Amino acid sequence: MPERLSARETLALVADADTFRELPAPRRDSPPDGPLGWQGYNASRARAAAHTGEQESVVCGTASVEGTRAVLISFEFGFLGGSLGRATGDRLEAAYAHARAHRLPVVPLIATGGSRMQEGMLALTQLQRVARQSALTRAAGLPQIAVLRDPTTGGGWATLGAGADVVLALRGAQVGFAGSRVRPPGADPAAYTARSQLAAGSADAVVEPAGLRHTLGTWLGLLAGRATGAGTAAPAGDPAGARPPEPAPVPFALGPAERPRSGWEAVVRARASERPRARAYLDAYFGRRELISGDRCGGVDSEGILCGFGERDGRTVAFAAQTGTATRPAGYRTAARLIRLADRLGIPVLTLVDTPGAANDAEAERQGAGAAIAEVFGAVAAARVPITTLVIGEGGSGGALALAAPGNTWVTPDSYFSVIAPELAAAILKRPPEEVEPTADQLRVRPQDLVELGVVRGIAGHPPARATAPPAPPPA
Repeated sequence: MPERLSARETLALVADADTFRELPAPRRDSPPDGPLGWQGYNASRARAAAHTGEQESVVCGTASVEGTRAVLISFEFGFLGGSLGRATGDRLEAAYAHARAHRLPVVPLIATGGSRMQEGMLALTQLQRVARQSALTRAAGLPQIAVLRDPTTGGGWATLGAGADVVLALRGAQVGFAGSRVRPPGADPAAYTARSQLAAGSADAVVEPAGLRHTLGTWLGLLAGRATGAGTAAPAGDPAGARPPEPAPVPFALGPAERPRSGWEAVVRARASERPRARAYLDAYFGRRELISGDRCGGVDSEGILCGFGERDGRTVAFAAQTGTATRPAGYRTAARLIRLADRLGIPVLTLVDTPGAANDAEAERQGAGAAIAEVFGAVAAARVPITTLVIGEGGSGGALALAAPGNTWVTPDSYFSVIAPELAAAILKRPPEEVEPTADQLRVRPQDLVELGVVRGIAGHPPARATAPPAPPPA
């Protein structure tokens, strides 16, 4: 179990020195022993205050994290288990309102056991207040980045935590809807951990406490501290007056420059094991980047697609990059999640297409392959921010097309795009194996064919050659 830091120790861990400014706490008159008249509740609160030095279970304020200002909400677990009561809800509502008024991202630093029993259903309904404030902040186009401390359980996990745009969990933290005292007998404790939530697609990263400030600062810089000169997307419900950002530039092609002579040659080159893949393109394109992970529905496809945000030329670009394997349903749902988040924050999107097609095994069908692909088609179609697509390898049927931007798709010389793989086309047409190669030509899958057909805008260029210094003159 990790060391449990207090609310203010956690603030000191993440905030830049001398930048935290506490927000004034709203005042609420409370009857003796709270709204339920729970015997001894006042005494419990007094002991909690004496033990922690706090008057409530959250400390709210503003601070800079590696140079980016944010509203920080830090839970004090020593105050009645970090539980949420009516006064907690007042503070949370005020913090979110301050964030919207000053256009600041929100960072909940969560350590809570859930709702406060001594206030009964009035405590539980604070979750509705929190959800409302989170929704308003989301609609305002402001990011929310949650940090899961030990423990993060109950309604705090189900609202402030799991409802955030990006979820970072401290290594070793207990995370789950059910707290340790209310789980079924014999429940596997490993299922209620930060690592388990990462594997289930409910968290984006597990972070060491020593690296939390840097990781959080990077995320805040990417999502909230980016350059604003390119414009932003309009917040939901307010489409007027905002201009979209500039599209993400088309990446340079990293493979050979010569174009394939035949359709089958295009297929062979796109399938070559030595061809540059997604990670090489992302390394060349971004100065720094961070990944999101998981579809928030119990699935992760980290082998099939890489999704996240990166910095290029001083501004943020979101990316969804297929890695050359069959993309699984969780991968498509993660990509849809990324595109919707980028659209809400006004960040342009880059997609790299490289897949033989969507996974089509029985398990993929059970995981909802068709619905997951439909989510991506819908997210791309509805996006208000520009999407730029580069096909860097195989463009296999609808599993590839789902990530392609209509009207702004490009290809590399060592790629192809096809309605179906040539082998499968030949099989459907009942052609013998020797007819596969001519079928590839008939499908017109070469980069230059795709340009001629108007399917793509063009073939990506290569980076300019580096200038070399002239040789030194021979010695006299």
